Amino acid sequence: MKAAVLGAGLMGKEVARDLLTNPAVTKVALADVEKKKADAAIAPLKDSRLTSVYMDATDEKQLADFIKNFDVVVNALFYTFNETVAKTAIKTGVHACDLGGHIGEATDHILEWKQEAIEAGITYIPDLGVAPGMINILTGYGAGKLDEVENIYLRVGGLPLRPEPPFGYNHVFSIEGVFDHYTDPSLIIRNGELTYVKPLSEIEPIYFEGFGPLEAFHTSGGTSTLPKTFPYVKNLDYKTVRYPGHAEKFKLFVDLKMTDRTYEVDVGGKKVKPREVLREVLAPVVDLKDKDDVVLLRVRTEGIKDDKNTAYEFEMKTVKDRSLNVTAMARATAYTISIAAQMMGSGLIKKRGIFCPEEIVPGKEYIEEMAKRGVVIKETTN
Repeated sequence: MKAAVLGAGLMGKEVARDLLTNPAVTKVALADVEKKKADAAIAPLKDSRLTSVYMDATDEKQLADFIKNFDVVVNALFYTFNETVAKTAIKTGVHACDLGGHIGEATDHILEWKQEAIEAGITYIPDLGVAPGMINILTGYGAGKLDEVENIYLRVGGLPLRPEPPFGYNHVFSIEGVFDHYTDPSLIIRNGELTYVKPLSEIEPIYFEGFGPLEAFHTSGGTSTLPKTFPYVKNLDYKTVRYPGHAEKFKLFVDLKMTDRTYEVDVGGKKVKPREVLREVLAPVVDLKDKDDVVLLRVRTEGIKDDKNTAYEFEMKTVKDRSLNVTAMARATAYTISIAAQMMGSGLIKKRGIFCPEEIVPGKEYIEEMAKRGVVIKETTN
C-alpha cells in the first residue's frame, strides 16, 4: 500500500509514523507547502519508505498529479482544504480521508458527492479525528449493539495534565479552530427535535478517574454527522470537557465579539479584527510547549436491547507518550485516521462512496487497533 499524507504538522507527522509501523505499507510521502517543515518532520523517523514532498494544495492540478500515484490519501491539512482534497481524490480515483471540519458545512458538502465517489470506485471518509472521528466510530459501534437507540451523549476534552492559570487550558490543535468551536452554535437533538444551542452553555460537572471535578459545555461541530445518521433518537448532544471556570472566562471574549470571524473595529483610522489580535495575544499564553496533555473521552449510547433498557459506554483516557514525545491529542487523532486509512488500503473497508465514520469504520477492529498502540478504550454495559 502506498500512502500520501498532506500536511507536515504534528498530526501529519504522527500519521506518517504510524503508517510506517505497518510492513504492508511500501511508501509514504509527507507533503507540505513548506518543504523544510516536511524535511524536518521525516528526519527523526529514519525510514527508507518515507519521503518529503513540496505540495501546494491550493494548486488543484499539482495536487491531482501528486495524489494519483497513491492508493490512499490522508488529509491532515486545515479543514478549509477538505473540499478541494475530496474533489481531487474523486477525480483521480484515490481513496482518501480527512481530519474533519464540520464547521462551515464542509463535511456536508463532501457527503453530497457520494455518487461521484461510487462511480470513481473510491472510498472517502471525512471527520476522522477525535471529535468528530473517534466519537463517531464508537457511537456507531454502540448503536449497532442496540435494537433501538434512544439517547447518545458525547463528552470529550483535550487538556493539560497539570492546569495553569488563567484558563487551565493549552491548545492541542489550531487556536482558530478553538475560536470557531466556542463561537458557532451547537447542533443537538433534544426531546426528538433538532435544535441549536449556544456554545459555552449548559455547564455540567463531570468526573473521570483521576480527574475531577471538571466541567462540560456545548461547543459547535462535535455532533458532526451524527444527527443525520441518527435523526430518530430522543436526545443527542456533545459537550467539551475543561477544567472548572474555563467556559465562563472564554464566554466574555465571545460576548464581546472578539472571536467573531467578520467583526471589525476602527483603531486610529485602521480596520482591525479583534479576533486576529486575540489570537496573537493568546497563542503564547496557551501554547502547550513541552507540557504533558491528556485526552478524556466518554461516549454513551442508550436504548433497548432484547426488550430491556440497555446502555453501552466507551471511555478513554490517554496521556502524552514521553518516549516518542507525542501529545495525547496527536496519538488519539493521528492513530484514528491512520487506522481508517489502512483499513481502506488493505481492503477491510470495501464499500465505495462517501461515508460518515459511524457508518463504515468497524468499531471492534478499531478498538483493537487502538489498544495495540497503547490507547485503551474501555467498554461497559449497564
